[in-house]
Amino acid sequence: MAKVYIYVVARDFGFAPNPFHGVCTLATCKPDIRRVAREGDWVVGMGGIALNAVGRCVFAMQVTTSLTFEEYWTDPEYRRKRPVRNGSLRAMVGDNIYHRDDDGGWIQEDSHHSRPDGTPDPQNMKTDTSGKRVLLSRRFLYFGREAPLVPAEFLAEAGYRNIRRHRTFELEQCAGLIGWLTRQFAADFNQVLADPCQFDEGSARYSGERGRILR
Repeated sequence: MAKVYIYVVARDFGFAPNPFHGVCTLATCKPDIRRVAREGDWVVGMGGIALNAVGRCVFAMQVTTSLTFEEYWTDPEYRRKRPVRNGSLRAMVGDNIYHRDDDGGWIQEDSHHSRPDGTPDPQNMKTDTSGKRVLLSRRFLYFGREAPLVPAEFLAEAGYRNIRRHRTFELEQCAGLIGWLTRQFAADFNQVLADPCQFDEGSARYSGERGRILR
């Protein structure tokens, strides 16, 4: 039975998830979800107070495959997901940031999760790599700053509340929510329907060490 993982999106720069280049990827943050989600499962990101989007769906992705960090890094198809901090906003928030050095240690590329000087942020690295896997979706809805308000009855049906940490549901518990998304937005799959909520701040960094955004 497929699962549905729902969580509150605290930050939406286009980094986690990264909806660009035709595939939605969750390669950083949410390690608990990335460890357990499997093909066919859904990951749904609801807006929170910080984004002024409580009760709104920022994105929904059905997992179509997963990769190790090394597979994600070396696959030519995902080179465009590597960050370029002096590039466009889309390039700045690339999430393909982890690979191994010759001794098997982690390399964290200069990215949204690095320190302002481009050196690794140890706390972000520890959190991100504990997730083990990168989730990829070629069946996703990304609404960003145009996140639609989810009918309250569908959230109530699942028993979802806007709280810290993710919640895990059986697919049948979220039949109303997933059915509404797939029917109401059937023509909108696999598109970036609006910019991420904080896209204009794409040059910012998130400091895991300090627990805040550095602008």
